[in-house]
Amino acid sequence: MTFTGSMQDGALVFTAPVTIPQGTEVRVEAPQAAAETPPGGEREPTFAERYAFFIGKVEGLPNDAARNVDHYLYGHPKRA
Repeated sequence: MTFTGSMQDGALVFTAPVTIPQGTEVRVEAPQAAAETPPGGEREPTFAERYAFFIGKVEGLPNDAARNVDHYLYGHPKRA
């Protein structure tokens, strides 16, 4: 079953009348666009935006450093 609605004063209000049996387990998922922009209109910067200054700064790493990070950090076998 899928129902639609919106948040009003901290409560979920469905767009149409809904009867759900007592004890029914439910899951509420917000659309991605609504979750990205908080009520104030300003969103948090992404990880890449926060650390853009550091992107591309490290030199001298092996070509497969990203793929084999566990090998270089912890000695695990290299991935193919």
